[in-house]
Amino acid sequence: MNRNLFKPFASHSLIAAKAMSTKPASEFIKYFKVYRWDPEEKHKPYVQTYPVNVNDCGPMVLDALFKIKNEQDPTLTFRRSCREGICGSCSMNINGRNTLACLCYIEKDSSACRVNPLPHMYVIKDLVPDMTNFYAQYKSIDPWLKKKSKAPMEKENLQSIEDRKKLDGMYECILCACCSTACPSYWWNADKYLGPAVLMQAYRWIEDSRDEFTQERLEQLDDAFKLYRCHTIMNCSQTCPKNLNPGKAIAHIKKRMMAIH
Repeated sequence: MNRNLFKPFASHSLIAAKAMSTKPASEFIKYFKVYRWDPEEKHKPYVQTYPVNVNDCGPMVLDALFKIKNEQDPTLTFRRSCREGICGSCSMNINGRNTLACLCYIEKDSSACRVNPLPHMYVIKDLVPDMTNFYAQYKSIDPWLKKKSKAPMEKENLQSIEDRKKLDGMYECILCACCSTACPSYWWNADKYLGPAVLMQAYRWIEDSRDEFTQERLEQLDDAFKLYRCHTIMNCSQTCPKNLNPGKAIAHIKKRMMAIH
């Protein structure tokens, strides 16, 4: 049987629509002002402007950075991995706000898009900040389940539904450091103050009903700088690209701390 006999004839409107869809999209040029610095060069940091046709580009700022790197300047350096807001690699300051480039839409207007590395951190190159101190602080809170019993782990550590719900809003943190680098207290005391991201992760283990080192974890945070440099400015909760609330977690730690004194 000839299958072509059963195909309906294409109307003139459909043919015209198909022809229009094959035409190249009109250009819409948006300028991206990107922070540049190469430690191997002798010049100071500077801002370089790149024109990008956003009609021939993906919808996110990360797409524009890829387009710049692939088509204009292969020396442009930035971190990226998942492109889905899961890994936290592409955290940067876009138009004055800390966020993830893969989740930040390109605004199709005449204003330039300003792209900078996370503020108040040492820069390795271009948009790549040095996360060494941040990860060292995260390691200092022992971010894993700790048990006092020495019995071999032969089965799962079960948890009630109610206790599991207490971890919601904390376990989703991807350690992008957007909140910590938006905190003025962390700007001035990054060597001593743990910052919103790490403190929220500390509370995640304090609140975990399966963990048996709650008292020790609280005592470790009982320090004038580690915890109490937080002045509830709440920049952390406003800028979090995952819509989490580190400020609330820090407040809960302070409440728990009052109970042990």
